[in-house]
Amino acid sequence: MSKLELRLLTAVCATPLLVLAAPAFAQGVASTDVIATASAAASPTNEVSEVVVLGVGQSRELQTLRPVELAKATPGTSPLETLGKLPGVDFESSDPLGAYEWAQQLTIRGFTTDQLGYTLDGIPLGDMEYRNNDGLSIGRALETENNGAVTLSQGSGALGTASTSNIGGAIDFTSIDPTHTGGVDVDQTYGSDNIWRTFIRVNTGDLSTGGRLYVSYDHQEQDKWKGYGKQNQDQMNIKFIQPISANVTSTTYIDMDARTEDDYADMSLDLVHRLGYFVDDISANYKLAESLAYSEENGAPVPAPFENADDVYYDSGAIRQDFFSYEKLAYAANSQLSGETSAYLHLDHGIGTFASPYGATPPAYGGSPISQDAVLYDIVRGGLISNLRYEIGQHVIEGGIWYENDAFHQREEEYGFQLDQAPTNFEQFYAAPFEIIFNDKFDTATYQFHIGDTWTISDALRLNAGFKSLVSRSSAYTILSDQPINGSIEAANGFLPTVGALYKVGSHSEFFSDYTRNMAAFEASASNGPFSTTQAGFDYIKGNLKPETTDTVELGYRFHTHSFQASLTGYDVEYQNRLLAAAISSVIVGNQNVLQNVGSVTSRGVEGAVTWSPIQYWSLYGTWSYDNARYNDNVSIPSTGEVVDTKGKFVVAAPQNIGNVQLSYDNGSLWGQMSAHYHDRRYYTYLNDSPVPGATTLNLATGYRFKGTGLINGTELTLNVTNVLDKHYFTTVGTNGFVDSDPQGTYETLQEAAPRQIFATVRKHF
Repeated sequence: MSKLELRLLTAVCATPLLVLAAPAFAQGVASTDVIATASAAASPTNEVSEVVVLGVGQSRELQTLRPVELAKATPGTSPLETLGKLPGVDFESSDPLGAYEWAQQLTIRGFTTDQLGYTLDGIPLGDMEYRNNDGLSIGRALETENNGAVTLSQGSGALGTASTSNIGGAIDFTSIDPTHTGGVDVDQTYGSDNIWRTFIRVNTGDLSTGGRLYVSYDHQEQDKWKGYGKQNQDQMNIKFIQPISANVTSTTYIDMDARTEDDYADMSLDLVHRLGYFVDDISANYKLAESLAYSEENGAPVPAPFENADDVYYDSGAIRQDFFSYEKLAYAANSQLSGETSAYLHLDHGIGTFASPYGATPPAYGGSPISQDAVLYDIVRGGLISNLRYEIGQHVIEGGIWYENDAFHQREEEYGFQLDQAPTNFEQFYAAPFEIIFNDKFDTATYQFHIGDTWTISDALRLNAGFKSLVSRSSAYTILSDQPINGSIEAANGFLPTVGALYKVGSHSEFFSDYTRNMAAFEASASNGPFSTTQAGFDYIKGNLKPETTDTVELGYRFHTHSFQASLTGYDVEYQNRLLAAAISSVIVGNQNVLQNVGSVTSRGVEGAVTWSPIQYWSLYGTWSYDNARYNDNVSIPSTGEVVDTKGKFVVAAPQNIGNVQLSYDNGSLWGQMSAHYHDRRYYTYLNDSPVPGATTLNLATGYRFKGTGLINGTELTLNVTNVLDKHYFTTVGTNGFVDSDPQGTYETLQEAAPRQIFATVRKHF
């Protein structure tokens, strides 16, 4: 540990008032099943601070994290990481801020990141998969300092959620609004591994037009905690709110982002056992990388202590550049009829790089035994969302439409390296490939309609019911490939219903229940989905492939008083038509890997949360969840007739038990928090023969908000310590996918947790 880290850690541990952010339940929620954005203001009183709103008044399980909680994390921390304190949620990443996209993994009720839905201010972000073909990560869509309330629906999300991947739940992010008073906010963060983050936001306050605007910018760079390389990001947000008339308001949002990151190498149980916890890339040793490549290509022994060229590699990483914007009109025709209409555009240009030891560079392009394998991504995505709300008597009727067109361009190319000459700039957009592996385009059109009614029968009983219709049609066009693929496929369901009920017992208790059916669209890319095969393989499956669906049932109870609040939810999720790539042996197909429906999954469990505020300023919060997610069927491999005995096995990547405990203190000036997160063992094999041990991690944070007059007023100092106990454990599982079996633990698909990290931040409001 460096002297700086030691001093910072000592300062945090010496602070007697350590806390965890005080979560709480909303005391009053609108009568409809619509989520309201929570206020960012802290409320340091004896009443439970509403930092986490646990869904009071809703007919389904959901929680909302308020901005005051998000702001207590280190600037640059992904809000996905903060969600890990909610019941049933396990978030993993190999960097301390949770921002490294290759290793981001969110697990809820047996579903992982790309099976959840995500929106920002109601605008779809796609499935946030690393090789994202239909959206972008929240970290590239919104600066963390501009995070508004974040709402998680573990079951299904709101009926009209703009997503084609939310079979396992939905997350609704929001951005803060410009303030009515002008001002400047500046953050400066420094800490472990030379992290340096500078943020500035300028609010204009109310303009002469009645509008208000903010413009913000941040620059962040941080060394990797092991190996070599950096993770850098520059980002800008602009938000402008302008009343057009007494009943119409315009909101314009613009995000621009450029992110460059060197990868952390994927690990295996065996690799870490042989080479240690800190093994990673060897980008500081080009000579060794070439030696490993020579050995691989010539079948010669590799240099000690390595056993093969897969043990380590020279470098890999990614670049992502995004432009994301929406224009929203909110309007009210009268006291009964209101609505909003949004148009949005997303442009993305990206590349994923890997210094491959498996293909030499031709002499004319440099002659190195290593070549640069690169997959390039371009997205042009735009759409329209329109929703109406009509209140009549005891009913609130809501309906809407969503249309999106997504043009995705993906290609894989090979570039050359110079012999005995290390590249001076590895992460870049390369020119002049010596080979094009494939060059494909994909177009996806999405149409969704929804309508629902919330009926308040009495002060005690409220019912809601509705349905949505969803159609997603994708087409593939090959520009250049040895194995071209052209064709179209559609996922459609005209009736995806939802029903719910809320029953209040007195002023402190309520019961809720709901049922929802959802469908996922097929992925349109060359990496995954029905197009990730040959033309013959696609033609073989396209007529019989069914989209994945889920049926979710929840039953829960909430209790809330002045100082104590609790919730308990039981659920049953039936996941049908699970998709998995399998080898199909056929004269026509030619033994290709193609997507197949391989059965169903049942996930049943219980999630609970408790908040207790025994004395002024203090709060204790805890959650526990148990999830029993298992495969219902064995998987037959058509090419060999082999049956993989998956029936009854646990779902990969999903822990059965997840727990959180948080102690917090906040008197408006001094605050602190101590939080612990636990998850038990997980699996990366379908046969569950290589368990990854569970882990408990402890995080600390403290801060002081200065008040008074002069320059010190509006200043806040914060210290954050992650992984306080410096535990070595595996975080993300399945970064390179999952396998049937790996009894020797040699499959490299794991990421390791960052060691103890310490960060200091100075915030100033002018």
